[in-house]
Amino acid sequence: MRVLLDENLPRKLKFELVDHEVKTVPEMGWAGKKNGELLRLMEPLFDVFVTLDQNLSYQQNLKQNIIAIVLLRAISNRLADLLPFVPELQKVLNAIQPGAFVVITTPEE
Repeated sequence: MRVLLDENLPRKLKFELVDHEVKTVPEMGWAGKKNGELLRLMEPLFDVFVTLDQNLSYQQNLKQNIIAIVLLRAISNRLADLLPFVPELQKVLNAIQPGAFVVITTPEE
């Protein structure tokens, strides 16, 4: 699976997703791009976009997207707060279908 991590996620998170080809938005030279443009740029190159952006589904018409999106609902973007999400994120990445929008919530919710 070709995965793109949003710039709001720590770059080191990519090393936790060892079964996938993972890049970050800054690595691609796309830092600072608005969500609509970012989605258009990533679609031919990636299968899944992982983000913390809670507003993404309200800002964009995601029904037209081919790329799948995973939204992490974490208390912060610190790596320590995101590591508990990795096992579920791995499961989701292994099963996600094109165009899907999946929300992974914290264990406390």
